[in-house]
Amino acid sequence: MGHAQAVTSTPPWLLRLIALVLGFAAVTVWRSYEVGIALRDPGGQYLAGKIVISAVVFSVLVIVDAGARTPRRTWNTRTLLDTVRRRWDARRLALAGAALLCYHLVYFCYHNLKSWDVLNAPRDATLTAIDRWLFFGHTPAVLLHDLLGENLAAWVLIVIYESFPTLVTVSFVAAVALADEIRDGAVLVAAMCWAWVLGTASYYAIPSLGPFEDRPQDFAGLPTSIVTETQARYLAQRAHLLADPAAHDAFAQVSAFASLHVAITTVLTLMAAHYGLRRTTIVLSIYLAGTVVATVYLGWHFALDDIAGLAIGAGAVALGKLTIYPVLVRSRDAVCVE
Repeated sequence: MGHAQAVTSTPPWLLRLIALVLGFAAVTVWRSYEVGIALRDPGGQYLAGKIVISAVVFSVLVIVDAGARTPRRTWNTRTLLDTVRRRWDARRLALAGAALLCYHLVYFCYHNLKSWDVLNAPRDATLTAIDRWLFFGHTPAVLLHDLLGENLAAWVLIVIYESFPTLVTVSFVAAVALADEIRDGAVLVAAMCWAWVLGTASYYAIPSLGPFEDRPQDFAGLPTSIVTETQARYLAQRAHLLADPAAHDAFAQVSAFASLHVAITTVLTLMAAHYGLRRTTIVLSIYLAGTVVATVYLGWHFALDDIAGLAIGAGAVALGKLTIYPVLVRSRDAVCVE
């Protein structure tokens, strides 16, 4: 009886992750009541659709993982399915599903809170002044345009910036699907949840729209692309929400401080190092550097946003590790975790 209860009970690490989600959800519900705007998931972009995509990615990765764990000379449908069944019993699937659902709920809350942040007065002029002070009277984006040009470099950096959503979707699902223990993969999930939470706090601490809105003349020489179209759409969304917050399709997606592209990429880079993936860490470090340049070059973020993003990413990783593997008891001879 006791053994059966121990096997089926929810592990403490998952309870702590759920507590984080519930706390963030409570803040979201309170803010929704305060601004008088209902929670929204337009087109299933941030919850329903993301869950479906994650389920597909998870299924593919489970099969890939089974192939890696099955001797190649014995590969066939039956042996691969046997490996999947042995590895993915009901409890393991439930833990994986719960961890992934926690991520999606935090991401959903994050986007709603981000949308309502546009109701706060932006402080872009202050961030521009700080950037110009940091770069001795120059605008960092203009310096990058002069250094890299505004043609080929623009397209390379656009590719880097636009690849971010795919990288994120695959990464947090892969951490859960490929880890030997779900708990180990949940460290990355928790770190990413913390990054969205801390990022939301930064949005409200310093509301802003971004250099592309504050100094559009600095980016007039860049080619028309998916980035410029997205920036125009984001400003239109903001104007629509401000004009009619109660409209069913009023939903905004623009905030600059801090850069969560940088924060989340920092999380992925540090977690790759945590998992001992040396080559992946090197590749992600290069990608992180490219992301930092892209955010400023394309006008999405101020340089200060990226500095804050790096700090948020590092802090989120530390909090993610503590959430899943907290040190509860210290003694002279041992450290016990639960």
